[in-house]
Amino acid sequence: MKKGYTLVSKGYKAVKDIAQGNFSLHEVFLDGMMLVSPEVKKYHRVADIINDQGKILAEYKAAFRRFKASGNFSDSDIAYLSSVYGQLFELSKDNLDELLMVITALTLRMSDQERLAAIDRIFADTEDKLQFLRAFNDQAGMLDLQRRRERDDIKGLSDVFGH
Repeated sequence: MKKGYTLVSKGYKAVKDIAQGNFSLHEVFLDGMMLVSPEVKKYHRVADIINDQGKILAEYKAAFRRFKASGNFSDSDIAYLSSVYGQLFELSKDNLDELLMVITALTLRMSDQERLAAIDRIFADTEDKLQFLRAFNDQAGMLDLQRRRERDDIKGLSDVFGH
């Protein structure tokens, strides 16, 4: 009976050690997923996202100043432009926050492949926002030009007719 107990006890201990070792392997694996490899941090899309975010900020601020100063937009037009730019800025800021989470250790449990995929997705979204901004600014610029021409035409006619 003692031999049986010893055998069962050793077997149980071996199974327990294996199970704990297996858990330790999983723990090491999962903890490793919390770390960010240097390759992910150096991924060129990270710099591209940051550069695009800078372009979004600079381009929307310059356009907004130009449209406000033109005198060709009403107060409600300016409020609309401000609202669009404000929403775009908030969404762009969300992209930066998400990027920071992806490239910062101990915030998300992801493999390098998942991190790279997330960075690519953020990059694509940032590019979409930049393209939207440029198209929006082009349309607002055309409206600005059209209104300036109309104002000049009215002024010209007024000068001709002496009013």
